[in-house]
Amino acid sequence: MHGSGGNRLRWPELPAPVHDAVAQVLGSPVVQAVSQSGGFSPGSADRVVADDGTRAFVKVVSRAQNEESPRMQEREARITAALPAAVPAPGFRGARWVGDWHVLVLDEVPGRQPTLPWRADDLAPVVAALERLAATATPCPVPDLPTAREALTGQLPADALDLLTGDTLVHLDLRADNLLLTATGAVLVDWPHACTGPPWLDLLALLFEVDRLGGQDLAERTLRTSPLTRDVDPDVLTTVLAGFCAFFLGRAALPPPPGLPTLRGFQRVQGEALGRWVARRRSRGRS
Repeated sequence: MHGSGGNRLRWPELPAPVHDAVAQVLGSPVVQAVSQSGGFSPGSADRVVADDGTRAFVKVVSRAQNEESPRMQEREARITAALPAAVPAPGFRGARWVGDWHVLVLDEVPGRQPTLPWRADDLAPVVAALERLAATATPCPVPDLPTAREALTGQLPADALDLLTGDTLVHLDLRADNLLLTATGAVLVDWPHACTGPPWLDLLALLFEVDRLGGQDLAERTLRTSPLTRDVDPDVLTTVLAGFCAFFLGRAALPPPPGLPTLRGFQRVQGEALGRWVARRRSRGRS
């Protein structure tokens, strides 16, 4: 669960064999590429247009940049390819290894990222998408995913882990830079952290960012009104928030991973913001 890093390669910086691999997936060479910012991956992220007019979204990363990132992108490719059409996610076109480079090609989503700080009119379609996801992806339709408890064991306190039971497909990495707003609703992108868990977990995790950027009232109002969270014991939500506070502060104390120099700073800021949210909830009796 990361954030905006601005550390990406651009399409012209990628080696020619990578360009060739993308052309093989698309059936036509790329003639235009617009690089996208956001996220912490050191790899590239480009909206591309091929010579035959085909449009796509291409992500490329190498082991030389970060040993873990290509493996995570390979996992994202496997998960995205297995998502059913009812899940609001980009369509999968293909993936390749080119030496130490991993190439992932997806359908282009004609949309924009939510405006920050979060506004109610941008949050509403995302909440609606998460409500549809819970309705259509319970039980989880993607095989062989870990549970949220398994994914976060050793990172969250035990009292929070014990509350993460459920068999809903969970994205587990929702922020504005992993969302696109389109004319027909919100689309969730970047799925490498997907797992199974309670149907309210993605919404609670999304609200980390809403709260951190000044939307404290909006975050609390959403928890009270969404069918995903309104009937969940407030103590459960506060305990999980406290668990993620410990997660972010614990990760922030570690050395920065290779190629991801801004990650630890983001984790510290997020952990401190979650600590303030937990304190407010406990002072108001939502402990």
